Amino acid sequence: MAVATAPSLNRHFLSRVSSPFSRVKRRRLWLLQGDSNLFDSRRNRLLVFASSSNSPTDALTAESCVNTGLDFFKRGRVKDALVEFETALSLDPNPIESQAAYYNKACCHAYRGEGNKAADCLRVALRDYNLKFATILNDPDLASFRALPEFKQLQEEARLGGEDIGDSFRRDLKLISEVRAPFRGFRKFFYFAFSAAAGISTLFTIPRLIQAVRGGDGAPDLLETTGNAAINIGGIVVLVALFIWENKKEEEQMVQITRDETLSRLPLRLSTNRVVELVQLRDTVRPVILAGKKETVTLAMQKADRFRTELLRRGVLLVPVVWGERKTPEIEKKKGFGASSKPAATSLPSIGEDFDTRAQSVVAQSKLKSEIRFKSEIVSPGEWERWIRDQQIAEGVVPGEDVYIILRLDGRVRRSGKGMPDWAEISKELPPMNDVLSKLER
Repeated sequence: MAVATAPSLNRHFLSRVSSPFSRVKRRRLWLLQGDSNLFDSRRNRLLVFASSSNSPTDALTAESCVNTGLDFFKRGRVKDALVEFETALSLDPNPIESQAAYYNKACCHAYRGEGNKAADCLRVALRDYNLKFATILNDPDLASFRALPEFKQLQEEARLGGEDIGDSFRRDLKLISEVRAPFRGFRKFFYFAFSAAAGISTLFTIPRLIQAVRGGDGAPDLLETTGNAAINIGGIVVLVALFIWENKKEEEQMVQITRDETLSRLPLRLSTNRVVELVQLRDTVRPVILAGKKETVTLAMQKADRFRTELLRRGVLLVPVVWGERKTPEIEKKKGFGASSKPAATSLPSIGEDFDTRAQSVVAQSKLKSEIRFKSEIVSPGEWERWIRDQQIAEGVVPGEDVYIILRLDGRVRRSGKGMPDWAEISKELPPMNDVLSKLER
C-alpha cells in the first residue's frame, strides 16, 4: 500500500501490507530490531518494521504504532489506523518512522476522500523526510487522490521546489519503445556505419574521377570510376534516407506510446464509488469510451443496456465522456517546497520508475473484479477530454465530434470510430473473456 524510504546509505522501508482496498496481495516482511537490510527483491519496496516482541507489556513506540496502523488498515479499520499513525508522530519518531507515518496517514485520508489532509501529510513527507514523488505517482491506494485538484497543486509545488516529477516518464517510454521494436537500434547503427563507409570510399573515388575526366597517361578508366562513384553516392543517399525514416517511425511510435500510457493513468469511479486508474483494470475489462454530446452519449448508453448480458460476457465497461459537462478546477499557484535555485523544467506526466512492476502487480489484483459493473464515471473530465481530443487529431477526426474508442484488455486502443458504436456488431466482434482470443489479447 505505502512506501517510505530513508536517505541513508542502508535504506529502511516502511510499507503498508495487503490492503482491503487494493487488488495487490503483498507478502508481509518483518524487519526485527537491529536488522536494517531485509529486502524483498521481488517487489523492490516492501519492507515493514516490526517490534521484536508483541507482548502487551512492551513499551509503546512509534514503530509499533506504525505497524499497528498498517494492520488496522489491512482489516478496513481506517479510522483506527489514522489514530495509530497520529500516535506514532507524537512519540518522538525517527525520520524513517516519521516518513512512514505521514505517508500512510495520507493514504488513509485519500481513501476517506479528504484531499486537503492527504496533501498536507504528503507535503510534510516530501519536504522534511525525503519522500520521493515517484512513490506518490505509483501507489494504487493514492489513485483517488491523484484525481483531485489537490494532487495537481502538490505536483506543481514539488516541481517548483526542484522535485523530479517527470524525468522517468521519458526513460520508461523509451524502454517500452525498444521492447516493441527491439532491432531498431541495430538497424540505425547499420545505416550509420555503412553510410560512413560509403562516404570514406567516395572521398577516395572523387580524385580518381577528376583524374579520369582529365585523361592522359595512367588515368583510370572513366566509365568504371564513374560507376564506382555513383554506387557510393547512391548508397549514401539510400542509407541516410533509411536512417531518417527510422527516426521518424520511432518518433511516431513514441507519440503513440505516450498517448497509451497517459490513457492508462486516467481515473474513473466504479459503481462501488471506488476511484481507480485504467491501468488497474488491465486484463480485467475492455473499456469502451463514449465521447460526445450529452444526448448522443445518453442514447448510446440506453441502447447498450439491451445487449448488457452479451457485453458483460465480453468484459465491456462503459466510460461515458460528455463534452464540456464539467471543467477541471484551476490550480492555485504557490511557491515550491524549498529554497532550491534549480530552474523548473517542463513537467511531464510521470509513470514512475517501476511502471512494469507496478502494472504487473496491479493487474494481478483479483478483488476489483467484484467491484466492476457495466458502467463507470470519469474523474478529472478535463484530462479525459484532452486525451480524447489528442486521439482525434492523431486519427484525422475533427476535435469535438462524437466518437467511440474501444480498448483492448492490455489497455491499448483496439479501434475507434465516429458517432456511437453498433452494439450488436461489437457483441459479435469481441470474444468472450474466457475465449482463447481474449487470453492472447492480455
